Amino acid sequence: MPAPARTGTVGEVTGHPAPRHRLRLAFALFLLAPLVGEYLLGNQPVTALPALPYLAPLYGGGALLVRETARRTGRGWPAMVLLGAAYALIEEGPVDQMLWNPHYGGIDMGAVYAGTHLGWLGTSVALLQSVLSMHTVWSICVPIALIESFDRDPARPWLGWPGLTVTAVVFVAGSVFLAASQHGTEHFMASRVQFAGAAVAIAGLVVLAFVVGRNPSPQVGTAAPRPRAVGCASFGLCSLYWAGQALLSPWIGVAAWFVLAGVAVALCVRWSRRRGWGAAHRLALAAGALLTYVWVGFTHALSLGFSFAIGLIGSTVLGIAALLLLAAAARALHRHQAGEPAQPAVPV
Repeated sequence: MPAPARTGTVGEVTGHPAPRHRLRLAFALFLLAPLVGEYLLGNQPVTALPALPYLAPLYGGGALLVRETARRTGRGWPAMVLLGAAYALIEEGPVDQMLWNPHYGGIDMGAVYAGTHLGWLGTSVALLQSVLSMHTVWSICVPIALIESFDRDPARPWLGWPGLTVTAVVFVAGSVFLAASQHGTEHFMASRVQFAGAAVAIAGLVVLAFVVGRNPSPQVGTAAPRPRAVGCASFGLCSLYWAGQALLSPWIGVAAWFVLAGVAVALCVRWSRRRGWGAAHRLALAAGALLTYVWVGFTHALSLGFSFAIGLIGSTVLGIAALLLLAAAARALHRHQAGEPAQPAVPV
């Protein structure tokens, strides 16, 4: 006799999140990206939270487009990292032009980064590294990894074509609005050569993201390290990066960045090919990076001239929120792994 049909939502029957749940995940990512990328970092004081709707179209729209593009095309984290790097160049290049503006935000950027400025590049190597690090890792990849932990099947797209189209329009509109605002405030416009160079680099990263293979690498017999060890390594490498920025001389800092980035990429590639690597390890990587911003945010806020009280209150409130989010993500991931059959391999 056939078993009686199960009742419940589509998500309960198929193991995939119901449409409303997928939309909630997409909206959560839309808001989390600017909260991590600007507020937890300390770029924006906690008193500027009302400005979140102005930042979300760029940050959140960009993170959603990166995530949905990679998942819709069957690609995984290598593609998202490359698309995140393209986003970094879009934001700090054509949108706000920080890469080229010597007096951006009232700060003498030309003097701060003069030691590693290259005329033929049109910007500072150290500044370019900083832009790629902050936005690729923290503005894009960390929020995606955190929110995907709430999804039983993180390889599944969250948005249909109408939602993806709306996201793209919001991202473009938000970028144009911020670009116009920055130009009106900064009274600076980069040269055509600088815009063209950025466009070539952005296009190259996007193409490379699509060249990345669809299928995950086969896992070898060696077991992956425990997620806790992965999280500690992530926190240690990220903290070394931020400490190095403050303590090392300009060109030594540039060299150290290449070393740290190389070690991080090599470890991620090696570990992800080991038996047992999965969602818990990816969450651990994101957790280590997120917790780094918890301590960096306070020092960064002070370096930008915010008062001690505002910096302390903002870092404390946002740091507690970050810990609560990590705890919720870990619980959701544990619940999925305990109650769901094994999922097909998800690209790293």
